[in-house]
Amino acid sequence: MPQKIATSVLLLGIVTYLLVPLSVTTAGAGEAAQKEACVTSSCHANMGKAAFVHGPAAVGECTGCHTKIGKHKFEPIINPGQQCLECHEKLNTMTVVHAPVRMLECVKCHDPHQSPYKYQLRAEGGNLCFLCHSKAIVSGKYLHGPLGVGGCNACHYAHQSPNRKLLIAEGNSLCFTCHTDKAEAFKDKKYMHAPVKEACINCHSPHSSDYRFTLSANGNMDLCYKCHRDKEKAIASATVPHKGVQTDRKCLACHDPHVSDFPKQLVRQPMDLCMSCHDREYNGANGKIANMSVLLGNGSEKHGPIQEKDCSGCHDAHGSNNFRILLESFPQLFYAPYNADNYKLCFMCHQKTIASVETTTTLTGFRNGDQNLHFVHVNKAVKGRTCRACHDAHATNNPKHVRDGVPFAKWQLPIGFKKSANGGACLPGCHQLFSYDRVKPVLNKQVQGK
Repeated sequence: MPQKIATSVLLLGIVTYLLVPLSVTTAGAGEAAQKEACVTSSCHANMGKAAFVHGPAAVGECTGCHTKIGKHKFEPIINPGQQCLECHEKLNTMTVVHAPVRMLECVKCHDPHQSPYKYQLRAEGGNLCFLCHSKAIVSGKYLHGPLGVGGCNACHYAHQSPNRKLLIAEGNSLCFTCHTDKAEAFKDKKYMHAPVKEACINCHSPHSSDYRFTLSANGNMDLCYKCHRDKEKAIASATVPHKGVQTDRKCLACHDPHVSDFPKQLVRQPMDLCMSCHDREYNGANGKIANMSVLLGNGSEKHGPIQEKDCSGCHDAHGSNNFRILLESFPQLFYAPYNADNYKLCFMCHQKTIASVETTTTLTGFRNGDQNLHFVHVNKAVKGRTCRACHDAHATNNPKHVRDGVPFAKWQLPIGFKKSANGGACLPGCHQLFSYDRVKPVLNKQVQGK
């Protein structure tokens, strides 16, 4: 039985051969001869053996691209790119075209025969790009994620694009294709940092950097100074620095570099931000700095800026040349010779004449008849009482921010203030009981030297 089957197969093969047209067998022989002529041990022995082979080369169709003019001679291909267009569609129809594509230099990136890389590329990933582009863009200590794995095409098209630099999307939209967390976080925020709104690359390098997050400079201060030159000068020249600026986080201790719900890119509501540090007592260069959280919490009568929750009404958060990083000059002692320039901070809001006019019926309620008692206390050539001798600029439980007491050397000097309908009285540690009345002036006994 097996012998009969073998005989039948042999006969079928002979019949089939006899039925095939002579032209077909001749053509097949020609193709085989052509392939055999190019792919020989002495010529192109390795052709077709790579992982990725160009279609014509894979089937031995050398004359699809090369014109034979002799037994082993072919016409040179003057413009390989033009040859590519015989089969491949044009890729130079958009606004921005990659230079090799525009110049029909397809073979700059693609091997026309075969390659170990997909699409017959001449190299893999970023190494292909670096055949032309400088590797300096990846010389930084920190690499942008896609570039770190050779994924240039995560951001750039290889042939053409409607966007500059062959980008797959324009501006921040490109960044948000990966950084979806930032895109979500930026939604509905009241304030966006101007450089962020304009372009992420104002601060971040899209390729590499020597700084974290591929920032173009140290991100907690030096980067900020590239735009905020005024702050750089102010912080450097401040004789009374704000310790918050000197933390490891520096600018980022208070500001969000991207978006915020608060003015000036603050990370919290202004006073809440201050209280996040000033909820404890500190030892300052000029004495103890009070626990402001406790002080404000215990005081029912709050100074105007405190009521508005704006510490920056009086303090410069970056540093100052004045006591307690105040915006303007303010005497830090109990006594001081009167000089209007010493009270610039107070006179930012209060009228200067409150301490320079001897009599008034309008400037202040602290008067005995028309006698201006601010003038009496403050306007002295030697021992003028400074504002802080009687008032606390933050919060107290007395009207007009009058203190219960004031530090005087090692003594907590009492104020003893009592308010009445038309005036008031005080029994401080510095003199006997004095009263005043705006309607019916009080005749107080004079004290020598007061």
